Amino acid sequence: MKGTVGELGEFGLIRELTSRLTTTPAVRVGPGDDAAVVAAPDRRVVASTDILLEGRHFRRDWSTAYDVGRKAAAQNLADIAAMGAVPTALLLGLVVPSELPVAWPTELMDGLRDECQVAGASVVGGDVVRGDSIMVSITALGDLRNQEPVTRAGAQPGDLVAVTGWLGWSAAGYAVLARGFRSPRAFVEAHRRPEPPYHAGPAAAGLGATAMCDVSDGLIADLGHIAEASKVRIDIRSGAIDIPSQMNDIGQAVGVDPMQWVLTGGEDHAIVATFPPDVKLPARWKVIGEVLNPSALPQVTVDGAPWTKKGGWDHFGGDIES
Repeated sequence: MKGTVGELGEFGLIRELTSRLTTTPAVRVGPGDDAAVVAAPDRRVVASTDILLEGRHFRRDWSTAYDVGRKAAAQNLADIAAMGAVPTALLLGLVVPSELPVAWPTELMDGLRDECQVAGASVVGGDVVRGDSIMVSITALGDLRNQEPVTRAGAQPGDLVAVTGWLGWSAAGYAVLARGFRSPRAFVEAHRRPEPPYHAGPAAAGLGATAMCDVSDGLIADLGHIAEASKVRIDIRSGAIDIPSQMNDIGQAVGVDPMQWVLTGGEDHAIVATFPPDVKLPARWKVIGEVLNPSALPQVTVDGAPWTKKGGWDHFGGDIES
């Protein structure tokens, strides 16, 4: 669609965005009313929200609007799955400059819609506001389907630590983009459009997961959240984590140990969980460590020792990846 957001106007933009949406049986009242109505058979609603700022969380010269939409939806829907819930709906808050071409928000909506379809959810409403820069705010909802939520606080000494999904791919893709390259494409695309294993979250809950988290801030950082909430120590076995040959090649090219990306790179939105030691895990889960009694050591160690290199993500401290 040609023209700018300002030329189309607020209500014209809303009509254009909502016309691109699909729905699911969980949506009883969709966009167009004062509020949406989404079925909650479990009588409990899991909710998560996140904000993406242009220049802080995405760059238009690196990612298309469609990429940003896929990523914005993925990182919120992954939070729902990491609670052991099934994603049902997503709400969008969008701030855009009036001079922005209409094609940008419409392509963003296409990305949101398509990622929701992967997770079995749908966009059910939101709001648009004029501003000086682009901001995308997402609220995701989910249903527990009669299971208890899996929080960060249930890990017990003796539990296994297992992960499913990619680790370090987004960080490696960021390193490639930061140096002006666009390949290897698989890693660049992992940064632009993460692929969370949505169905693994509810499945892990059914298997008896004691604690769970999606890997958004980095494996050490996110396992640190579990360790702190559960008052335990977690030890990661680095030898249990496979590093693809292409990631090794990227690391050699840019002078970074790829294990740094695996342990501290965020935004892959893999799911990491702790399980009782007698649980038989499906092949998609890789055991990478164990839960131990708390000690004087840091709450997360690697091969029994503190990880001395910096890494991870802190929204107020910034990207502290070394």
